[in-house]
Formats: sequence, C-alpha cells, structure tokens
Amino acid sequence: MSHYEQINLWEDLAQPSNLETRPVSESLPLPNADIVFYPTLFTQEESQQFFSALQDGVNWKQEFIKIYGKSVPIPRLTAWYGDPGKKYIYSKIEMMPEPWNEVLLKIKSRIEPLAKVQFNSVLLNLYRDGKDSVSWHSDDEPELGQEPIIGSVSFGESRQFKLKHKSQEIKDEVKLTSGSFLLMQGTTQKFWLHQIPKVQKSIGSRINLTFRVIS
Repeated sequence: MSHYEQINLWEDLAQPSNLETRPVSESLPLPNADIVFYPTLFTQEESQQFFSALQDGVNWKQEFIKIYGKSVPIPRLTAWYGDPGKKYIYSKIEMMPEPWNEVLLKIKSRIEPLAKVQFNSVLLNLYRDGKDSVSWHSDDEPELGQEPIIGSVSFGESRQFKLKHKSQEIKDEVKLTSGSFLLMQGTTQKFWLHQIPKVQKSIGSRINLTFRVIS
C-alpha cells in the first residue's frame, strides 16, 4: 500500500477534531512585520505521517546555482507544486509546478482558514541533515505581489528560523518544531530577511512547505 493510499484512511487529518477550538498561536512583536506562529497546529502523529508521505511521494530535485561562473548545488532538495501555469523563479532557477497531490491539499486545507487566503502554490524544501540550509533572503519576488503571504509548515527535525531587520539592528529567532505553522504577511518581506542556518551536530531530516500566492 502506498503512502497516498494510507492518507485516504486518515479521517481526521483534513479537519481538526474540535472546530470550536482555536489553535494556540503567538504574534512576534517585531516592527514592520506581521508574523504569527502556531507551534502545534498538527499533532505529532499527523506530522509523522505527513513527513513520511512527503519524503517518499514528492518529486524532489537537486537544483544548482551559479557562483562566480561555477555551478554549485543548493544545500537542500526542493520541489514546486501548484495550480497550472504558476511558475516560480528564484536565484535564476525557473520552476514549473507539479500538480497538487492529496497530501498537499490536505495540509493546505488546514492552514488556509488561518491565513484567510487561498494558496495556489507551494515550495517544498527537504533539509536532509544539519549541513542543509538556506541563506539570508526575503520572499519578495515580483510574482508574489507587494505584500506576500507566506504560510510555512514544518515536519520532522526542529530547526532555528532566524530573522533580521534590513535597516535596524534587530534580530529574532523561532524554533520551527514538527507540526508548526508560521504565517508571514503584510510588510514582513519588505523589511525583514530570514534564514535556516547550518547545524554542527548530527540531526535528522526536516521538510518545510512554504505556501504562496503567485499572481
């Protein structure tokens, strides 16, 4: 039986067990930002099942970037899924969307009521170990609009998500645990950079999904 066949049997994954209960959340008190963190949006059982299904069922790719004329692999595996025609370009890498699968649609259905938006695409990152990372950047590509809405879901190993203001000496960080949801919107991408740094110690794999709205 495939992971996707197993997903069909998870009766409670698309809907919280109690629709009256508001997920626990906290707003990060940062200037020029609108960031809300839900540390336990998904249960540990859900998180483990989603992690396994995504790890085995996603069409992961190793992308390369040019540095001083040399082709270098980016330190993680990636995938791009979404509505037809919603391509995405970052670091001169052009990604055409794979069609939505049932696993991604179930995850998307859980975060959209909180984000109050319908996401039409998602960038997936597989951090295989502590050596995989993403450097300082903002999700501010033109196709994301003036005030991008980014919905970030994490499964697997916890990693530190670091933030720094572009013009002020302000920094912050959030531990993105398995089953957590981080919502960034408003002017966050205009004023802030973020990264997932490398980790020296031996750690397990992490899958991160950043849902987006491509115009």
